[in-house]
Amino acid sequence: MTPPATPPTHPVHHQPEAPRDLVGIGIGPSNLSLAALAHPLTELDTVFYEQHPTFDWHPGLLLEGATLQVPFLADLVTLADPASPWTFLNYLKTRERLFPFYFAERFHIHRAEYAAYCRWVSDSLPGLHFGHQVDAVRWNPERDIFEVDFTQLDTDGEAEALGRTYTRNIALGIGTAPHIPEPMRPLAEAPGVPVIHAADYLKHRENFLAADHITVIGSGQSGAEVFLDLLRNRPVGRERIHWLARTEAFAPMEYSKLGLEHFTPDYTRYFHALPEPVRDRLVPAQWQLHKGIDADTIAAIHDELYRRTLDGGWPDTVLTPGVHVRTAGRIGSTKIELHLEHVQQASRSRITTDAVVLATGYRERPLDRILAGLDPYMRRDASARPRIDDHHRLVLDPSVTGSVHVQNAETHTHGVGAPDLGLTAWRSASILNSLTGKDPYPLPGRTAFTSFGLTPQPQIPPARRPKTLTPLVAD
Repeated sequence: MTPPATPPTHPVHHQPEAPRDLVGIGIGPSNLSLAALAHPLTELDTVFYEQHPTFDWHPGLLLEGATLQVPFLADLVTLADPASPWTFLNYLKTRERLFPFYFAERFHIHRAEYAAYCRWVSDSLPGLHFGHQVDAVRWNPERDIFEVDFTQLDTDGEAEALGRTYTRNIALGIGTAPHIPEPMRPLAEAPGVPVIHAADYLKHRENFLAADHITVIGSGQSGAEVFLDLLRNRPVGRERIHWLARTEAFAPMEYSKLGLEHFTPDYTRYFHALPEPVRDRLVPAQWQLHKGIDADTIAAIHDELYRRTLDGGWPDTVLTPGVHVRTAGRIGSTKIELHLEHVQQASRSRITTDAVVLATGYRERPLDRILAGLDPYMRRDASARPRIDDHHRLVLDPSVTGSVHVQNAETHTHGVGAPDLGLTAWRSASILNSLTGKDPYPLPGRTAFTSFGLTPQPQIPPARRPKTLTPLVAD
C-alpha cells in the first residue's frame, strides 16, 4: 500500500544558485516532523539532508515488546495537524491495520512500530536526501543567505561528490549521541572488548547472552529493558547479572497526569523565561521526569525475579543503586574489572565481569563542528552555550537576516521537554509559523491546568516574516 496522493510542494526544477527557504540538517523524528508539516505549505521551498543511507531510529534498542513512553498521538504531526496525511493512524490505514489496532486498545505503541511508521513517512516525502553529509554552514553577507556544503556518500559511506546549496533559513536536527562515561571510554573504544553502549545492544545481544557474567550500568528505561531482556534469557539460578546505577534508587518515571504537564508548551514557555542559573539547577533536579523507568517495566522485572524464587533460593543477580564506576580496566585477556564507589556509604569495592552494557544515556551533539563558520555571529550564555530564543532560533548577530532553528538541542533553554516526542509536532509547527510569518498551524494559547508561576507568561508574539519566499517552478 502507498501513502495517500498529495500534491508536490517543492519545485520540480530548482536552480542550483537559487536560495531555498529552508535547509534541514539531519533527518531524525524532529526534522522528519518538520518536513511532514512543511509538505503542504506550497510557499516554502525546503530540502533536508541526512548522512545515513536510510532513516534509522535507535535500531539497537528495538527490543521485542518495548514500547514508547508517550502515547501514539505523539507522532510526527497529530498534535499540530490531526488532519495531516502523515499521521500514525493514516499509516495504519494504508497498511489495512486500523481495525487490529482498534481492538488491541494500545495507547503506547511498540517502539519498532514507531520506527516503521517514521520510515514510511521518510520513504514517501519528497525533498529528503539521505546519504548526504553536511560539512559546513556559512553566512554570506553579500547575498544575505547561508551557504551549506555537503558531501554525497555512496552505499559504503565513502565520498562520491561534493555539493553546495543556498538557503535563507536552517533547521538543525542532528539529534543526540550515545554517552560513554570517561572511566569506561578506553575500554569501549578498544577493538574486541565486550563493552558497548545500549544503543548497540541488539547487534551484540547473542554474544552477550553467552557471556558468563554481565554487568548493566544505568538506571533509566534503556538499562531496565536491557536488564529485563538478559534476565529473561538466562538460566534460572545461573543468571549472573549485575545492575548498577548512579541514582539513589531504581526509580519510576514521573507519569502522573499533572506531572506530565512539564511536557507542555506552557511549561516550555515558563522555563524559557527563567533566569539562566535557575534553569541550570532545575534540569538535573528533574531527572525523574524523563530518566526514570516506566512502572510496567519495573513490575515486569520484579515479576521475573520473583518467578525465579518459586523453587526456593534467590536469582543470581545483584541490583545496586547509588554507585558509580571510578575506574575500569582489563584483567588478563577476557575479564573486565570495575572499581566502584558507593556515595552514601562512602565505601569502595570492585567486581569482575565478562561483558558490560552501558545504558548511560545520550548527550546533545555539539553544534560547533557544523556551525564553525557561524561562530563569529553566535551569541552565547554564561556557560558558553548557544543562546536560543523562544522561537527555537539561535540568537545571532543582527546582521544575519536568516534564522537557524534548532531541534532537540535546547534543553538548557527550553527544559526537559526538548527531546520529548510529545512536543515534536508543536515545535515543528512553531518553526513553520515563524518561517512563513503567518499561522498555517494555529497553536493553542493554553495547554496545561498548572500555572507554573505567579506571573503569567506572555504569549509568544509572531516571529518576523522572512524577507521573501522562493517562487515555485512547475513543469
